[in-house]
Amino acid sequence: MTEARALIAMGVSGSGKTTVGELLAEHYDWPFFDADDFHPKENVEKMAQGTPLNDDDRKPWLERLNKLLGEHLERGDSVVLACSALKQSYRDLLSVGNDGVQFIYLQGSYDLILARMQARAGHYMKADMLKSQFKTLEEPVDALTVSIDADPEAIAAQIVEALEK
Repeated sequence: MTEARALIAMGVSGSGKTTVGELLAEHYDWPFFDADDFHPKENVEKMAQGTPLNDDDRKPWLERLNKLLGEHLERGDSVVLACSALKQSYRDLLSVGNDGVQFIYLQGSYDLILARMQARAGHYMKADMLKSQFKTLEEPVDALTVSIDADPEAIAAQIVEALEK
């Protein structure tokens, strides 16, 4: 990969976006960003109370992420972003004006992801909100789709192999 790229690890909460994204960033020696870190305080509080975000809540957040990606790509710098990007309209907002965006869909079953979420502590996204994530999810047709049944290192290696073909 020679030109600047923005790899976006996407999927529902608990699918491994952050872990796999960090592994990809480490492999390529690119900066890593977690979209969760860019939510306004109001969004985090809403999710912490168990209330799913709506499109109006997400739009300024997605626009902020689009700008972040654009700033890196314009400088010729590649980047990895972990972002749920559940709907096609969200993915469109992230990529508009940004050449070099590649979505990587981390796909897993509800039961597997629920088990992972129940084992994880200290995250504002609660396991009972997973149903709303799956309900919102519009599976992408234009992304590299990877099963999350393997361990994170194997998933990252599979992604690297696919991207370098």
